[in-house]
Amino acid sequence: MCANCGCQGGKAVMLDLQTGETTPISADERESGARHSHAHDHDHAHDDAHAHNHGDRHRHRPHDHSAAGHSHSHRAELGAAVDLVEVEARILAKNDAMAEKNRAWFAGREILALNLVSSPGAGKTTLLERTIRDFSDDFPFYVIEGDQATANDGERIRAAGAPVVQVNTGTGCHLDAGMVTRALAALKPGPGAVVLIENVGNLVCPALFDLGERAKVVIFSVTDGEDKPLKYPHMFRAAGIVILSKIDLLPHLDFSVAQAIGNVKKVNPDVTILQVSARGGEGMAAWHDWLDSQFAAARRSAFA
Repeated sequence: MCANCGCQGGKAVMLDLQTGETTPISADERESGARHSHAHDHDHAHDDAHAHNHGDRHRHRPHDHSAAGHSHSHRAELGAAVDLVEVEARILAKNDAMAEKNRAWFAGREILALNLVSSPGAGKTTLLERTIRDFSDDFPFYVIEGDQATANDGERIRAAGAPVVQVNTGTGCHLDAGMVTRALAALKPGPGAVVLIENVGNLVCPALFDLGERAKVVIFSVTDGEDKPLKYPHMFRAAGIVILSKIDLLPHLDFSVAQAIGNVKKVNPDVTILQVSARGGEGMAAWHDWLDSQFAAARRSAFA
């Protein structure tokens, strides 16, 4: 998880593309101290080597502490591993608590929140641009853009016509619930809005971090390879819908749609799968219908 790869230590920055204001987002108890692992292995290199030159070439062999040293090292490594597990549990528990607050905030305002996730380059931003341009008469869109660096995608979304806040995670490989909370304070989506959260391109960590969304939208490009769901089962298992994107490229690729869909179903048998080309428009009507059903469900659930 992220405590192992170190991305929890990244410095995140939020850019409000409406006002141009930049705000740092603090790490806020990312538990960096837990990476201290007591990695001293008791390598007692006795430099005196007992080289008593008595003429009989009497020389004590260096003390072999290998067994004891190995045992101590093993205990230290085991302790460090336990510490990491505890830290990871605390990180996720803190994130989940914040995500529940976000979820309640969305519900209280009848807001539909969706978390768009994919590998880099699968077409999340292009899908968002097309969605905003085609469906803004039906849905009031607000967007949170997540990337490690640059505001390039945020600028694209702003040009498409939706209010957007860019969150740059630095070394971080995903958005977390706290970042979304801060972004919402700047974005200020109105009651009955649709908040689209474009996560950092990554099929690993975003699967673990709940942001308070109603559903994860997994974008699976035909350029990714049919076995992507089997390689990243946690993400596809967490999906509320899977969008097979860039289908306009199929005539130019050796890609089996049937095999790809079969692999998704192996991991998540009941998930909805749409085939979409954001460039050509194929499948966009089905995507609109799914958004409409989720929008209505989000508003109903506010009073459940």
